Amino acid sequence: MDSWDAVIIGSGHNALVAGAMLARDGWSVLVLEERDRPGGLVRTEELTLPGFRHDVFSSAHPLFTGGPAYAALGPELTELGLEYRQPRYFSGVSMPGEGSAVLSSSVEENVAEAERLAPGDGQAFAKLLKDFEPYIQPVFALMGTDLNTKAACRRLHRLLHDEDGGFSEFAHLFTRTARELLTRTFSSPVLRGLLAPWALHLGRGPDEVNSALWVILVQVALGMAGMPTPAGGSERLAQTLTELIEKHGGEVRTGRRADRILLKHGRARGVRVTDGQIVHARRAVLASVNPDQLYLELLADAPEAVPPVIRGQAGRYRYGRGCFQLHLALSEPPRFADERLASAGEPHLTGGLDALSRSVNEATRDLLPAEPTIALDVPSTVDSSRCPPGKAVARLQLLDVPTRPRGDAAGEIDAGDGWTDEVKKAFTDRVLAVAGRHVPNLPDAILAVHVIAPDDLARANRNCGPGDPYGGSHDLAQSYLFRPLPAQPSHHTPIPGLWMLGAATWPGHGVNGASGYIVARRLLD
Repeated sequence: MDSWDAVIIGSGHNALVAGAMLARDGWSVLVLEERDRPGGLVRTEELTLPGFRHDVFSSAHPLFTGGPAYAALGPELTELGLEYRQPRYFSGVSMPGEGSAVLSSSVEENVAEAERLAPGDGQAFAKLLKDFEPYIQPVFALMGTDLNTKAACRRLHRLLHDEDGGFSEFAHLFTRTARELLTRTFSSPVLRGLLAPWALHLGRGPDEVNSALWVILVQVALGMAGMPTPAGGSERLAQTLTELIEKHGGEVRTGRRADRILLKHGRARGVRVTDGQIVHARRAVLASVNPDQLYLELLADAPEAVPPVIRGQAGRYRYGRGCFQLHLALSEPPRFADERLASAGEPHLTGGLDALSRSVNEATRDLLPAEPTIALDVPSTVDSSRCPPGKAVARLQLLDVPTRPRGDAAGEIDAGDGWTDEVKKAFTDRVLAVAGRHVPNLPDAILAVHVIAPDDLARANRNCGPGDPYGGSHDLAQSYLFRPLPAQPSHHTPIPGLWMLGAATWPGHGVNGASGYIVARRLLD
């Protein structure tokens, strides 16, 4: 009999984190992955030309190295060869006609940079960080905690209330938008443009309620963790996590798509693979899938086991904006008027806060943005193994695009049929033209381009739905205790022995490993 203590569906990094922690503690672990190798969105390939290694989806891992999963597994992963490289600056911004700026792990440098941009903004930046200090420890502790526990509820209550029983400053911050925070705090448009795009990396637009909190959280997190990039490629994280599982007796099987979760006496007891093979789970089934897949597909044969309210909410699970990426093989590294940007981990090329707001609004209305904001990664800056000597690999990432466009905000591209090859080519030309205004040598330095549009993302990973890289919308109505579903605000499903993890569960977005850590800890405690 093919029987294991834990059977894990999917091999995204959260699933691998959970598998590694369980296997290390003596559990027999089997991971089932439908694609050709483990890792989910943590993948590295020669997309453009031989010798140019691109991080296909995710790139740097600051949320992971600063989180509880890395604290638990980091030493063993390092022994297995996982090595992180750091750029001089973790972030920056280019705003032609306005200026540029960079941020580093030094608070003093960042305060001086803000003051350079506008007198008084340095002091305002320092005060913003100082005022947030009391919340850093409890907030980051929640990142590694199931929110649907008594301990988490106590932390949340203390965060949201002051000593007199009224609402705290944190509670007010929780409701604010990034626009309101940045315009009220800073006078420099460059500083606003430097900070605002980071809300987009957490699935939130600058005018959305709750986006102010994440602008500050990202600055705190990146200030502590930097912009760590795995030597050899982002996939090295998935590879070493897989090796760690196998080192402790577990197994990762690729090309094996789970078809159904099997119940016995109302408890999850196994998984059926699409070819009919059955694997048994003695203690738990862990599903790294979104709730629509879990309750409407994997549990389709057991509708009586799922409360109607959960099934209904799973059918209404919403996806957010899409992701468009251009992977570039370059004859030389990008050059900037501000040379410091060449040493920044992920600078943004943008027209500023208002331009970002406009492009997000256009994407929300299913329009191709006329002037998108671009996040630029050049991992070869810190890792020469990514490309031939003297050359560079780069990624232009846009998180302000629709998953399926219905039109073009600029009125230049016929996008009524979605992401066709013609639309991808025309939009690529627009993105490169925008990027060229920030990076003068970029057009001439391009040797090859590989395009990944939302429809490509959807085909690559079903957890992306129609092309959302964050596994479901992260607006306030589908976050925190409403995630993954209001009727199931946790990783523990209504079916005994069945757990959820991945981007659809708290804390959601990005390469953080936290949901895998949370589920493993719940099972081991």
